[in-house]
Amino acid sequence: MDIQMKRGLLDVCVLASIREEESYGYQIIKEMKPYVEISESTLYPILRRLEAAELLTVRTAEHNGRLRKYYHITPSGVQRIEDFKEEWREILSIYQFVVKDREGEKVNDEE
Repeated sequence: MDIQMKRGLLDVCVLASIREEESYGYQIIKEMKPYVEISESTLYPILRRLEAAELLTVRTAEHNGRLRKYYHITPSGVQRIEDFKEEWREILSIYQFVVKDREGEKVNDEE
């Protein structure tokens, strides 16, 4: 997969993981794991980038004697998810065009 496309997809996945409630790094990784593998070395730059873009905010709180960063989605972050869903409809339409055969029927996706 194109690296820029994957980067954008991961950004939206991270935002989706904190859409309902704030979370912290390890929990985000755990929540995403059934859908996409992401490592800490990949996650934390994404979180910093999303914070710089004002798509999420960060607060620090003590947990078991250690400081933990909690991430909370902003209204702009929620809008980014909505924009992605609209973009994805277009991508799916393009995909359907690409996989159809000459008679207009879908080709088996496993080919």
